[in-house]
Amino acid sequence: MASTTPTPQTTNHRPDPLTLEVVELIGEVVARFHEDYESAAADHALTGAQARLLSLLCLEPLPMRRLARQLKCEPSNVTGIVDRLEARGLAERRPDPADRRVKVAAATAEGRRVARSLRESLRFAGEPLAGLSEAERVALRDTLRRMLG
Repeated sequence: MASTTPTPQTTNHRPDPLTLEVVELIGEVVARFHEDYESAAADHALTGAQARLLSLLCLEPLPMRRLARQLKCEPSNVTGIVDRLEARGLAERRPDPADRRVKVAAATAEGRRVARSLRESLRFAGEPLAGLSEAERVALRDTLRRMLG
């Protein structure tokens, strides 16, 4: 006769209703953010991929392979995106100071200005978060940091 006692494997994989609701809400937040991000990028005559790459380049110059890993796409796609940003004067290629055989992509001053303007134009960042107190935003930030930890 088979045992009816649940194994740890079956009980650990069934999230409780609260966890399921939180996961659904996170999914909705992510969907709204992506929608707003794509719209803000388009307002700056950028695709979402161009805007994401430009934002990464504002943090530090990066080699194409690392950009591809971070964007989870093929290096050839990154080359095309950098080409288009370079044609607009938003990015440039330069030798990697650590290995002059390697080229890195970097945001230009204009690229950093456009990326900053794009971030500031995100309605998502202002509207839903504006209804939260500073203490609530701090608690949300801290919770998200722990989740990503």
